[in-house]
Amino acid sequence: MAIDLEDDILQDFLIEAGEILESLNEQLVDLEQSPEDSDLLNSIFRGFHTIKGGGSFLSLTNLVEVCHKSEDVFNLLRNREISLNAEMMDAFLRVLDEVNAMFEQIRSGEEPSAADPSLIQELVQMQDPDAKMDDSVGQKETDTQDSTEGDEMAVTAESNINADEAAEQFVSGNDEITDEEFENLLDALHGPGSQPKAVKTAKDSETTPNTASDDITDDEFEALLDELHGKGSAPTSVQKDAQTDPLADAETEKPDIKDKSVEVDPDMISDDEFEALLDDLHGKGKGPTATAASKETSSKSDSSDPPPVKAAKPATPAKASPKKSATKKETSVSQGETTVRVDTSRLDEIMNLVGELVLTRNRLNTLRQTFEDERVHKAISSLDVVTADLQTAVMKTRMQPVKKVFGRFPRVVRDLARNLNKEVRLELEGEETDLDKNLVEALADPLVHLVRNSVDHGVELPEVREKAGKDRQGKVILSAQQEGDHILLSIIDDGAGMDPEVLRNKVIEKELMDEETASRLSDKECFDLIFMPGLSTKEQISDVSGRGVGMDVVKTKITQLNGTIDIDSELGKGTQLRIKVPLTLAILPTLMVQLGSRKFALPLSIVNEIFELSSKKMSVVDGKEVVMNRGKAPPVFFLRKWLLNDCEGMQDYEGDPQVIMVQVGNAAVGFVVDQVIGQEEVVIKPLDRLLQGLPGMAGSTITGDGHIAIILDVPGMLKAYT
Repeated sequence: MAIDLEDDILQDFLIEAGEILESLNEQLVDLEQSPEDSDLLNSIFRGFHTIKGGGSFLSLTNLVEVCHKSEDVFNLLRNREISLNAEMMDAFLRVLDEVNAMFEQIRSGEEPSAADPSLIQELVQMQDPDAKMDDSVGQKETDTQDSTEGDEMAVTAESNINADEAAEQFVSGNDEITDEEFENLLDALHGPGSQPKAVKTAKDSETTPNTASDDITDDEFEALLDELHGKGSAPTSVQKDAQTDPLADAETEKPDIKDKSVEVDPDMISDDEFEALLDDLHGKGKGPTATAASKETSSKSDSSDPPPVKAAKPATPAKASPKKSATKKETSVSQGETTVRVDTSRLDEIMNLVGELVLTRNRLNTLRQTFEDERVHKAISSLDVVTADLQTAVMKTRMQPVKKVFGRFPRVVRDLARNLNKEVRLELEGEETDLDKNLVEALADPLVHLVRNSVDHGVELPEVREKAGKDRQGKVILSAQQEGDHILLSIIDDGAGMDPEVLRNKVIEKELMDEETASRLSDKECFDLIFMPGLSTKEQISDVSGRGVGMDVVKTKITQLNGTIDIDSELGKGTQLRIKVPLTLAILPTLMVQLGSRKFALPLSIVNEIFELSSKKMSVVDGKEVVMNRGKAPPVFFLRKWLLNDCEGMQDYEGDPQVIMVQVGNAAVGFVVDQVIGQEEVVIKPLDRLLQGLPGMAGSTITGDGHIAIILDVPGMLKAYT
C-alpha cells in the first residue's frame, strides 16, 4: 500500500523519528560501555516507545512490531530483570538498522517491509529469565494446567504493568482514559478475571441486545459500584451521609457535580465526575495506585461506613505530583515554542538574497569614491555594516554542530573493531563546533574513510600492542575546532604509524613512480603518497581496505570543498591527519587578479603569499620554470597562457608582474598575473550550460564595478594544463 508523503503528520513523524534514531545510534554504543546506566536505559526505552506510538497512529504495523519487541526488552533491562551482554548489543544494533531501512522505505512512499523473523524471535527470547523457569516447572504438570497457569500469569503481569502505567498517566494530568486502561483499572482493583461478575449480572438482566458494544451502561456501572461498596452505599449517597460523615464536609461539591451530570445527560459521565469517583473510591489524590486500599474497601462492602482516616493520609503528598508534572509540562512547552522547523530551501533562498545584497554593497563601495557628499559616504558605510551583520546572522541559521557528523562514528568504530578483533576506544572533541550544513553533509563520507583507515591500518591487534608495551585498547581521537574563518578537523590514532621506506617501495612496486624520483622524496612527501590512486599498503584485499581508492576519494572531495589535508606520522607512535575547510561555501572570500582587461578570482583560503617576480629569481629545472623563494624552487605558471589563450597578445607587463603562491594539497605552486586587485567577498554563481565542464572554472561572480569575473578551480586547472 502506498503512503501519502504529502501528509503533514507523516512528515512531522519522519523528522522527529529521524532525530530519535540519531540519538539511539549514539546511545546504544554508549550503553555497551555503561550497561548499568539507568538514565541511558530509560532514554533508549522512551525512544523506541515514541517511535512505536507514532507508527501505531500511522498504521505502520511492521515498524510497530519491531519497536514493541525492543521496548519490551529494554523495559526488562531498566527494571534489572535481565542483564545486558554482547549478543544483545548486536541484536539491538541490527534492530536499529532494520528501523532505519523501514524509514527509508517510508520516505520513498512504500509500506515498510516486515523485520527479519529471526531477529524478532531473538528479541522474544531475551525476555525475563523467570519465564523460562516457569516453563520448566510447567513441564512437570499436564499440558492443560501449564497452558492455563501460563495464561493467568501473563494476564496478571500484563495487568499489573498496564495498571501502573494507567495510574501514572492519570496522576500526571492525562484526563483521557481508554477502554483498555479502564479494564486494567478493574483488574488492579479485583484481580484478573474477578471483576466481570457485576457486569455479567447487569448484562443478564438487560433486555436490549447491546452485547457487542464496548461501552458500559448505567445499569452495569451501578452494579459495579454496588459490588465495590455494597448495595446502597455507593458514592451517590454521599450527600445523605454528609451529615454524619466527618470527611464528607470537605468534599460537598462532588455530590453536586454528580447531580448536575444526571440532570444534563444521564447516559454520560464527565472527566470531573470520574475523578471525583476515584477520589471517593480511594481517597483524594491516591487514584488507582492505591490498589491495596481499594481491595480492603471492597472487602467491607456490606458496611456503608466511611473509609479509615489512615487511608486518606497519603493524599497530601499525592496532590503534589500533578502540580510538579504540570510545571514540567509548562516548562517544556515554553522551551518548545522557542524553536521552529524551517525547510532548508527557504534558508537557501534567503542566503541567495543576502548574496545579492552583498554584491550590491560591493558595487556601492566602488561607486562611493565618485560621490563628494559626506552624507552619501556615511549612508553607504552604514549599509556596509548592516549587510555584514545580516550576512553573519543568515549564515548562522545554516550552521549545524559538527556533532551531526561525529554522531555516526561510535557505531562505525565499534562494528569495525569487532570485525577486525581489535579493541578501540573513540574519543570525540569539539562536537559543538558549528559548520555550514552543506559542508556537514559533504564531509561525512571523507571522514568515514579516514576513521576506518585509522582503525584498520593504524591501530594494531591487542597482542601486538602488548608486545610493544602499549595498552591493549587502541585510541582514536576525532576533534573539531574553529580557526578564524576555517574549521580544523583532526583524526589522531596511537597506532603503528607509517614507515616512509615502505611507502617508497610500494609506489615503486606499483610502478606509480620511478625509483630515482621516489628516492628524492622527503618523509613528509612519502606520507602524501597514500593519496595516490591505486596505492595501498595492505597485502590482502578485504571488504574494509586494500583497493587503494579510499584516500584518493578523500583528497578529491576535500579539494572540491576548497580545503586542505595534511598528514604527520611517527613510526610506532601513531598518525595525525588534519583537514582544513572553510566555514561556509555560500559566500567565498577571494583574491581578485587581472589578466589583460579581464578579472579572475582565486579562493583566498589557498593563497599563501604574494611577491613581485624578478628575472633573476627565475630558472628552469627539468624543463619547468621555477622561482627561488625561501630556499625552495616551486614551479610557476603564467596564467595568461592558460586563460587568455593569446587572445590579447603577449604584451609587455606594466611594471613587475606579481607571483601568487598557492597551496594545492601539500604542494606549493606559483601563478604569474598582471596585477593583484585585492580581496573581495563574492557569491558563487553557476556557469551557463555552454561553459559548464570547462577545466579550471568553478563558477562566476559579479565584481564591485559590475563586471563578471570567473572563479578559478586551481586543482582542476593544474590537472588540465600540466
